[in-house]
Parts: sequence; structure tokens; C-alpha cells
Amino acid sequence: MRGNDVADAAKCIVVMVKLGKKVTKYVLAVVPGDMRVDLNSLKGLLGGTYAAFASTDIAERLAGSMAGTILPFSFHPDLELIVDPSIQEKEEIFFNAARLDRSMALRTKDYMAICSPRLAPIAAPAS
Repeated sequence: MRGNDVADAAKCIVVMVKLGKKVTKYVLAVVPGDMRVDLNSLKGLLGGTYAAFASTDIAERLAGSMAGTILPFSFHPDLELIVDPSIQEKEEIFFNAARLDRSMALRTKDYMAICSPRLAPIAAPAS
């Protein structure tokens, strides 16, 4: 729709991971646009007991933008950025520029240098 291959998009999803009964951690998971976030991988990576998509209000508060426009950057101390390593295979990534009607392209090596994300295999094929 916006002129780039879906696989080159950076899908950005806020995920809630329960670390026991009283501790909750939030993750900004970034995967290629043609993949899905593997909640079980995130849960295992963080040693969690439960993982699910964060509620819209929490995702928007932590990400600083509305659902559907979340950037692949975390500016909130309670939101850990975790990126699937397959993103590095792309020359450029495309993402919504905090608006539904605008996209932005960024060279992947520049993205990685800017945000120095935690890399972990958190993507699974879309079903």
C-alpha cells in the first residue's frame, strides 16, 4: 500500500510479560512485517510465566503514540526494546512515523547504531 515490501516493514508491538504474580515487564518487540511476534519466545527469553499483547492504553502510554503508529524506538524506561535479528538482513526498514498516513524509511545499520537494541529471536512465521 505504501510502496515497500511488507517484509521490509518493522512491525512494532508492545508486549506484557508476567515475571511471577507481582512483577510485570513491558517489551517493545520489533519483527519483520511479514512475521508475527512469538509470545512464547519472549516469555522464555525473560523467564516469564505469561505473555500477551499489552492493552491499548498501556501500549500507547509507554510508546508515546497511538496504536498502529508505534515507532521501533523506546523512549520510556519501563519499555525494553527487543528486536528480532532477522531485521538486520534488510537494507532499509519502513515504519509508521507516529501517524497512520505517513511512513518512514531508515537504513537498518543506522537504526541499529541509533538504538543498540537487544537482539533475540522473537519472530515466527505469520499464520
